[in-house]
Amino acid sequence: MTARAADRARYDRATAQLDAPVAIVDLDAFDANADDLVRRAGGKPIRVASKSVRCRALLERVLAREGFTGIMSFTLAESLWLARSGFDDVLLAYPSADRAGYAELAADPKLAAAVTVMVDDPAQLDLIDSARAGGTEVVRVCLELDTALKLLGGRVRIGARRSPLHSPAQVAEVARAVARRPGFRVVGIMAYEGHVAGVGDAVAGRPLRSRAVRLMQAAARRELAERRGAVVRAVREVVPDLEFVNGGGTGSVQHTAAEDAVTEIAAGSGLYVPRLFDNYTSFRGRPAALFALPVVRRPGVGVVTVLGGGYPASGAPGADRLPVPYLPEGLRYDPQEGAGEVQTPLLGPVADDLLIGDKVWFRHAKAGELCERFDTLHLVEGDAVTATVPTYRGEGQTFL
Repeated sequence: MTARAADRARYDRATAQLDAPVAIVDLDAFDANADDLVRRAGGKPIRVASKSVRCRALLERVLAREGFTGIMSFTLAESLWLARSGFDDVLLAYPSADRAGYAELAADPKLAAAVTVMVDDPAQLDLIDSARAGGTEVVRVCLELDTALKLLGGRVRIGARRSPLHSPAQVAEVARAVARRPGFRVVGIMAYEGHVAGVGDAVAGRPLRSRAVRLMQAAARRELAERRGAVVRAVREVVPDLEFVNGGGTGSVQHTAAEDAVTEIAAGSGLYVPRLFDNYTSFRGRPAALFALPVVRRPGVGVVTVLGGGYPASGAPGADRLPVPYLPEGLRYDPQEGAGEVQTPLLGPVADDLLIGDKVWFRHAKAGELCERFDTLHLVEGDAVTATVPTYRGEGQTFL
């Protein structure tokens, strides 16, 4: 029996009394992935990206482990909810236009001490001030650096379009704008190199593209390490007591941690290890988050149909954004239908061994987005479900 076949047998036994669709997290794999992230971070603390987990119980589990500290959130409403729930170090990774949330933040000392907001433009300070509604608490601010690699005098750009702040002078100028403004305090810098941390460099069947990605990433790491160091030096001239410099992501943990200027690493997807992380040479994780759909039809030889399955991930549309049929091995989508809203045909000789009611296990393309489809996660240890915990959705929280 292969390792994957053994996993299928365990998951089927663990969920034998549960009707599909059902989602699980294999805690042995989850914990092993957490240990690997800590090893790669080389002693620097890891801030957990909540959008890649979207389950309070699992955020609590990983933050109880040595090597992890703080949360990187994705909306202001989520940040405030987490802070009210007892998480005392929440970094909002994206600027917000949530006026009601800013009013709540500025009026509550506990929330203002726990939550740091993201800024890359003085106009965002104007919005926050206009939303204070009398609240006088000092708002903690993090400045975001654009990490994109720019070539040919800026005519070629590689990297996500996030912050407009690219140079040390630009970041330092915004730091001065914040420092001059009553009611705000710069406490950190963030720089997420998504073109390094979030792009696989070993795509199956595409050796030339994979080599090109590796060359690009090596050049991007060198350029960013030098520029990020200069940015930190420039900002420390304005803010000598800067608390943190955050960088990286699951795919770049060990590279980003090697930079002296970086004080902490962001990571989250590496806990679940979705299918997009199969295409990396820098690490190998264990798939920890899976979902199962039930076989409801057998339309013919070599084909079964499962209920639901149209759970695409965010990003540029393409086949790599679809969940992948994982267990049993040997199933694939019908190219004429793909993953459907209410049903999904699956092809392959192994389909003939599946019966009505059997489970087919899938891996989502990205990490936390799976939790937008399920109210609960069943936590598996060995071949038993040892706990069932709510996702954000299960707690009635849908932040985006």
